[in-house]
Amino acid sequence: MSDFDLVVIGGGPGGYVAAIRAAQLGMRVACVEGRGALGGTCLNVGCIPSKALLTSSGKYAELSHLSTHGVSVGEATLDLGAMMARKDKIVGDLTKGIGFLFKKNGVELIEGWASIPAAGQVSVSSDEGTQTLSAKNILIATGSEPTSLPGVEIDEEHILSSTGALSLGSVPEHLVVIGAGVIGLELGQVWSRLGSKVTVVEYLDRILPGNDGEIAKLAQRALSKRGLKFQLGRKLTGIEKTDAGLALSLERVGKGKQEALEADKVLVAIGRRPVIRGLGLEALGITQDSRGFIEVGADFQTSVPGIYAIGDCVPGPMLAHKAEEDGVACVETLAGLSGHVDYGKVPGVVYTDPEVASVGATEEALKEAGTDYISGKFAFMANSRARSSGETDGAVKVLAAQDGTLLGAHICGAHGGDLIAELVLAMTKGATITEIAQTCHAHPAMAEAVKEACLDALGHAIHA
Repeated sequence: MSDFDLVVIGGGPGGYVAAIRAAQLGMRVACVEGRGALGGTCLNVGCIPSKALLTSSGKYAELSHLSTHGVSVGEATLDLGAMMARKDKIVGDLTKGIGFLFKKNGVELIEGWASIPAAGQVSVSSDEGTQTLSAKNILIATGSEPTSLPGVEIDEEHILSSTGALSLGSVPEHLVVIGAGVIGLELGQVWSRLGSKVTVVEYLDRILPGNDGEIAKLAQRALSKRGLKFQLGRKLTGIEKTDAGLALSLERVGKGKQEALEADKVLVAIGRRPVIRGLGLEALGITQDSRGFIEVGADFQTSVPGIYAIGDCVPGPMLAHKAEEDGVACVETLAGLSGHVDYGKVPGVVYTDPEVASVGATEEALKEAGTDYISGKFAFMANSRARSSGETDGAVKVLAAQDGTLLGAHICGAHGGDLIAELVLAMTKGATITEIAQTCHAHPAMAEAVKEACLDALGHAIHA
């Protein structure tokens, strides 16, 4: 039995960051990972490979409109194998990088699948047998996995999860995406750019549930221009395999009208659920909510003293950077520091073209809460840099209290994931929209739209 101050179960963004930070704080740390590669879902079959394919497919798609810039090229050809190999190399290099960071910081990597037979003990099973680790504290960071639909079997050949959609060997003729959330839209755009007809089916009457409605409408308009087809307000009632491919049965929500749709591939992207099976939580008496998430206190401790949980397996935004913040805050609290995460200031980004980025409250949430607020908006069409680069879709929207305190910010536009950082910092530091508007922004730059949106909220935008 090996003795550790902390055993982290899971080597994803939350787990490996927590392990490294704990080691920096002087703890003896082990990280247990059964996947065979560090980095978790995000690095192996999530955010990183999807961004690699978004970048590669974006370059392929860009060739179709270079003539507007006075650049003429011959017909482009797609080497999907080379594109996938590039994606895989990026993933492989980054996973090796985490292993290097473990060695640098003295974190012991233990390969295998973990369970918790009792508080203070972690059992690790692998091909080499089973070993038991002794730990003063245990941190569960096991992440999440795709959710399926009742009666729909994901086989990763015809009916895909995000994992299967990241490694297709050929471009589907018609890909139907079930779910108009982040994952569905990102992967839908990848394959649309590469030549697929892509139809996005969504139960609700809008895309990007949870995002600001006005910004979501701008995103839908822009994505439609780029080739995605949307069927909103429709429920998937069944999928049958046929000689021609897949036959989908749909129902118009609230109307009962039946519709049919044919495809050769279907991507199910309706959400994710925590991965906690096999840990032994029920026997330990660790409390979970109705959706299966582990309930924790402000210090991330579960209902069993000495056992903690972070990231996608606890309630809150299911985002890699949120998991990292959880991990750091948890182990800093264990070390006697003041670890803290403000979940109201965690940004979210959809890396489509255009990008959709947000932080804080949506306008719908403010109205529902009866909050008195002011809003400002500035369209990229009026931004000089956006006009110069031909990236004019979308806008920046800010929401503030009457005293100018920023309550929320939402962007649909090129580089939105980078532009949101200024507004996250402003919210974190309590900066007002007046202070943002009085800050000199370089010209010409996309970030000028942030300044102008704040000016608009104050009633004196210059370029609108």
